[in-house]
Amino acid sequence: MIARRGLMLVISSPSGAGKSTLSRRLLACDPDIGMSVSVTTRTKRPNEVEGKDYIFVTPETFEEMVRAGEFLEHATVFGNRYGTPKAAVEAMLSAGRDVLFDIDWQGAQELSAKANDDLVRVFILPPSREELERRLKGRAEDPPDVVARRMAEASNEISHWPEYDYVIVNQDIDEAQKQLEAIVAAERLNRQRQTGLVDFVRRLTQE
Repeated sequence: MIARRGLMLVISSPSGAGKSTLSRRLLACDPDIGMSVSVTTRTKRPNEVEGKDYIFVTPETFEEMVRAGEFLEHATVFGNRYGTPKAAVEAMLSAGRDVLFDIDWQGAQELSAKANDDLVRVFILPPSREELERRLKGRAEDPPDVVARRMAEASNEISHWPEYDYVIVNQDIDEAQKQLEAIVAAERLNRQRQTGLVDFVRRLTQE
C-alpha cells in the first residue's frame, strides 16, 4: 500500500436535501472514513447519541473552546453554534484516514481558508423546492415554524453551490450515493495526496 494523507470530505446542502442520509450511508460502507463529530449548543434530538452525532455543550463552554483555539471552524446556524474540534481531525488525517464533515457553507468557507489542500467539497441539491419541502415535513423532526424557516433559508444556502468542487442532485438516494463514492475514490488517487508515491516510484525505477 502506498501511504497517503487522509482527505477532508465536506458535504453541504440545504436542510432536507439529503446530506445526513448520504453521510450515514458512506460511513456504513467505507471503513476508511471517519465522521468529524461537531460540538454544538443545539438541544439534543431524541434519536441522537452524545459523542456520536454531536458533542452537546453549553454556550459558555463553546465560547471557552473558541477562545482556546480548539476549533478548525465554527459557525452559528439557526441560532445554534457548531464547531469542528481541531486535534481529532489532524490525528485522523496524519494516520491516512479520511474525515467526513456534515457542515454548512459557513463552515466550508472557514475550512477552505485553513486547510484548503486537504479539502474535497461536495454540495447536495434537491431536485426541486417542492421535493425539499416534502422531505422536511416528512421527517417529522421539526415543528412547522422551523420547517418554514428552513425553506426560507434554502435559497441563500443553495446560492453557495459554486464554492464547491462537486455538485450532486439528489433525485435518487442510491444514485447519489454511487456518485459520492466515485468522487471519494478519485480524490484518494490524487497525486499530491499520496505521500508515499515518490518513494514507491523511486523503488520502481532503481536498477
